[in-house]
Amino acid sequence: MNAYDRLTAARAKGRPTSKEYIDKLMGNSFIELHGDRRFGDDKAVIGGVGLLRDMPVTVIGLEKGRDIKERLERNFGSAHPEGYRKALRLMKQAEKFRRPILCLIDTSGAFCGIGAEERGEGQAIAENIMEMTALKTPILSILIGEGESGGALALGVADEVWMLENAVYSVVSPEGCASILWKDSSKAAEAAERLKITSQDLYKMHVIERIIREPKNLDDRLFDSLRNSIYQLFQQKLAMPVEELLNERYDRFRRMGNPEAQEEPVGQ
Repeated sequence: MNAYDRLTAARAKGRPTSKEYIDKLMGNSFIELHGDRRFGDDKAVIGGVGLLRDMPVTVIGLEKGRDIKERLERNFGSAHPEGYRKALRLMKQAEKFRRPILCLIDTSGAFCGIGAEERGEGQAIAENIMEMTALKTPILSILIGEGESGGALALGVADEVWMLENAVYSVVSPEGCASILWKDSSKAAEAAERLKITSQDLYKMHVIERIIREPKNLDDRLFDSLRNSIYQLFQQKLAMPVEELLNERYDRFRRMGNPEAQEEPVGQ
């Protein structure tokens, strides 16, 4: 599959959304929390606390919705500033109790409307990035579909970043890139190749740590394996001294772009 094929798969109708991942990983233990305590509750961001096996975890996901009614309600997964502020409120709460944080990313970017800009969209994203670098609790971000622009990066500063095999991660959508560079959105496929948006490309550049293999139809085998892998990672990170955890997070970003490719992607 080429980069544009991966992008098409990431956008495919029926692909599990963040809410479905939460339901599969945590079941009835998940308690959703709402609001940023400043403006309102952004339904493009779903967040709360649940049990991953026997471990309390804060989980935050960018939620697109499944049918047209849900997608309109969730703003197609494009969060407003209050969504990112809600996410940060929940992350700071998790830090207080040394509760690990799981971020699920699936968005074409933050909402770019006038109201969002008036309420400080850019500042909210920047504040999340800054605060996540220094949170004194483990953070794992997983790309489950699209991960584009600052809207994805606002939940992408973590100790490790994993990607599903057909997920994508980029600074801008291929259509947006083609429109900017060539004034022609029909060149999106070419832009996708040049942007290096696939999990395989990003693993080689040390942007992500793990590629998650996708079984046919993304059935329960994926969620069972993922639950165990997340649990093991959080156990390992929670056992580390806080200073070591933060130093490793800092070093992770310093390694990005290193031309020395890793041998083989970690898959499951």
